Amino acid sequence: MRRSFGSLLIVSLCVSALAQAQQPATPSKPKSPPASTQAASAPPIIAKPAEQPPPDQVLQQMNTALQNLVERISPAVVQILVTGYGPLNQGERGQAALIVRQHAVGSGVIVDSNGYIMTNAHVVEGAQRVRVALPMGENISINSAPIGKRQILDARVLGTHKESDLALLKVEGSNFPTLALGGRPAPRVGQFVFAIGSPEGLQNSVTMGVISALFRQADPSKPLAYIQTDAPINPGNSGGPLVDMNGACIGINTFILSQSGGNEGLGFAIPAPVVNFVYRSLRRYGHVHRVEIGATAQEITPALATGLHLSQSWGVIVSDIVPGGPAASAGVKVQDIVLSADGRPIETLPALAAAMYMHRLDEVFRLEVLRGEEKKTLFVAAIERHDRMDQLLDAANPEKSLVPRLGVLAIDLSDGLRAQLGNLRIASGALVVGRAADLILPETGLQTGDLIHSVNDTTIDSVDTLRSAVLALKSGDAVVLQVERDGGLMYLAFEME
Repeated sequence: MRRSFGSLLIVSLCVSALAQAQQPATPSKPKSPPASTQAASAPPIIAKPAEQPPPDQVLQQMNTALQNLVERISPAVVQILVTGYGPLNQGERGQAALIVRQHAVGSGVIVDSNGYIMTNAHVVEGAQRVRVALPMGENISINSAPIGKRQILDARVLGTHKESDLALLKVEGSNFPTLALGGRPAPRVGQFVFAIGSPEGLQNSVTMGVISALFRQADPSKPLAYIQTDAPINPGNSGGPLVDMNGACIGINTFILSQSGGNEGLGFAIPAPVVNFVYRSLRRYGHVHRVEIGATAQEITPALATGLHLSQSWGVIVSDIVPGGPAASAGVKVQDIVLSADGRPIETLPALAAAMYMHRLDEVFRLEVLRGEEKKTLFVAAIERHDRMDQLLDAANPEKSLVPRLGVLAIDLSDGLRAQLGNLRIASGALVVGRAADLILPETGLQTGDLIHSVNDTTIDSVDTLRSAVLALKSGDAVVLQVERDGGLMYLAFEME
């Protein structure tokens, strides 16, 4: 039987009083004791325990707090409506491939008030059209309302990153509600979290659970580490936020482990630092490049450990240092064994790569290494690795490079650029070095690095030629671009808007 603290205190006092009453009296002479003795013999004053609110009142307070939190964060969570084409699975038709129009539903989170939305790359993969359904007012039932009563906006895919399974969308508008990426303090195992999304198409469904594990590497061959949660996640939650009790998005829900296909308490979210890094790269460049420190590492094998007389036969060892790079300047040396990175233990090469993904560019990269028998802590100034397209984009003049009707930045193919690009199939064209995020444009399919050789029957030998050829087209005209991508030629076809 459970007793309250007050009841136990009363019982204790009663027992004490009974014990004193049962003690034999000691005869003494009737005289008045000194004042100090009188004070010492006075009955002690026992402080009453603080008044505790009734249990039902505590539950009501917690319930109200949770309701207020959900009402505050839900407006920034959207439903992603995707239309595309794919094979119809009909087992009775043998190996016949029937291509049908397909619809898919996912979730997303608004990360910028100007309409930038992060979701999963697999949500929009193969999409012909992407729309975003904004949350409705709190007095309207979303599940029972017809689709026409919801505010639905067309969205453009600004970029995807399959390695992290993230994508950036853009809708036109401003003053959208947002969720901050990343919380303070950092997530901890056991803390309460919310998963918000559209499981099975049920928009703005809220589930609650705890963080089961941090830095969970689901696939040893891939560098990403995930937040594991038991908050119920089902198909349709993909791309929605995992939110802490402070209302911050600490991750993007991305996949589950399940034997039945539904929630079994094993959900995984991409950590917010990774989401933030990918978001900023996709928004600026349309693709993602890595953080680097100017060092190369590899996993230790027993043979490697024996041959180099290493103190351990497992882990990660530094195999190369770029002269003059950040790692060299910080004192990192070849054959250093990496013990931890930014406080995270490093036992495998993917774990080190994951730590690089999680690292903030405005902070130094803290490495703990084992050099011989001595442990050292080194602070490395991490830098952002720019690929060739990024460097060209930084050097491009937007006023001269913008091709408005295609929504791209392009530059002329000069002799020096031809040498950098290597062997080209066709030695003329305009090189796409970036995308314009704030223009309403047709889905051209152009990517950074594409070399445009022709527009319909017009040969392209410069940005001016490309701009003129596109300006001559009317709205609704069919457009076929011949582009060179990764050493191969292909056509991109669409209608001009």
